[in-house]
Amino acid sequence: MNPQERARKVGETMFAVDTASKNTMGMELLACEPGRAVMRMPVQPLHLNGHQICHGGFIFTLADSTFAFACNSHNRNAVAAGCSIEFLRPAHAGDVLTCEGVEQTLSGRHGIYDMRVSNQRGEVVAMFRGKSAVIAGTVFPEDNPS
Repeated sequence: MNPQERARKVGETMFAVDTASKNTMGMELLACEPGRAVMRMPVQPLHLNGHQICHGGFIFTLADSTFAFACNSHNRNAVAAGCSIEFLRPAHAGDVLTCEGVEQTLSGRHGIYDMRVSNQRGEVVAMFRGKSAVIAGTVFPEDNPS
């Protein structure tokens, strides 16, 4: 299986059972490629905080979910070892947030990934950096994983 097919299958396999991202948050997985993922989430009234802007925890969750797909895209189970986020501008009800996550480096068991969360106007809402750690197993069984 080539890396592109492997990443696509990882995305399909994980998203099929990702109740938090899909059902609770209303996210869509737009792409899962080797070392890269893209997700989208419309900001709904249930995402708003006391200032009537999107709660930072929901923006963080969008970035964290995108991070999960990007760092698992090689079909080696990976989890977050640490992450940070910078909130740059508010998101409002009706905005559509898109997060693109890109692998910056993968060395042995550890990777660094950057997530860029933008609104429908292309304005950057937040930047998230995550460090992944590979653990035992794969997302789906594979005879000859590379």
